Order: sequence, then structure tokens, then C-alpha cells
Amino acid sequence: MTRTLPPETELTKPYWDGCNVGELRLQQCNDCHRHQFYPRTVCSHCDSRQLNWVTAAGEGRIASFTVVRRAISRAYSAPYVVALIDLAEGVRMMSNVVDADPEAVRVGDHVRVDFEAWSEALSLPVFRIIDSGGTQ
Repeated sequence: MTRTLPPETELTKPYWDGCNVGELRLQQCNDCHRHQFYPRTVCSHCDSRQLNWVTAAGEGRIASFTVVRRAISRAYSAPYVVALIDLAEGVRMMSNVVDADPEAVRVGDHVRVDFEAWSEALSLPVFRIIDSGGTQ
């Protein structure tokens, strides 16, 4: 069984290239200076087309999460935590929280990005709890 691979496009290539070298990259607008995630051709805040890629700090807080107890196929092992992470740069992204007891994960937990091999050619960002202190 193989895992589902996300598509790489010309627009998303800098993101995936960053993941493969251990960098979480976000787009930042040269006009309004705000960050955005997921990759787009225009700024989601001011409609500028002047976007560049920057390396994120890689820290944030869990905004919401769910524990998947039944994997979608044998390629995935359950249980696993899927979370919405509010990054320090002001964007929200979905990822997995790893190396944590699913029953101990809390909204508000402080997390840091790490990267795990998803295939021979692709690494994906995952997050690890660095400070528990959230609420359920």
C-alpha cells in the first residue's frame, strides 16, 4: 500500500522544495508584508501579485484537532492526530501532531515543525508539542 502524494505544481514547488530541506516556507506579500498559506498567485489580503517565499519560524499553537482512530487504508496507521495549527506568522495550516499521546493533545498546545519522509522523494511537515498547556 502506498500513501497519497500531494501534487507538485509550479506554484507549490518552492513549498515542497523547502519541506525536502527541512524548511517550512510561506508566501509573503512584498506590498502588505503579510504571510499566506496555502500558495496562491495573488495576496489573499491586498490582491498584490508581488509575492515571495520566506522561511517560517515553524512554531505555533493548536487551534483545533481530531484524533483519527480508523485509518483510511492500510498505508496509514491509526490512531493519529490531525490538527489546525496557527503559526506565529498569522496563518493557519493543517498537519499531523506526532509523538504525542492522542488523548493528551489539547487546543492551545505550543508546537514546533519537524519533517517526516512521506515517500522517497517527499518530506511533509509535522508538528511536535513543545509545551503542553492548552485546554480541551
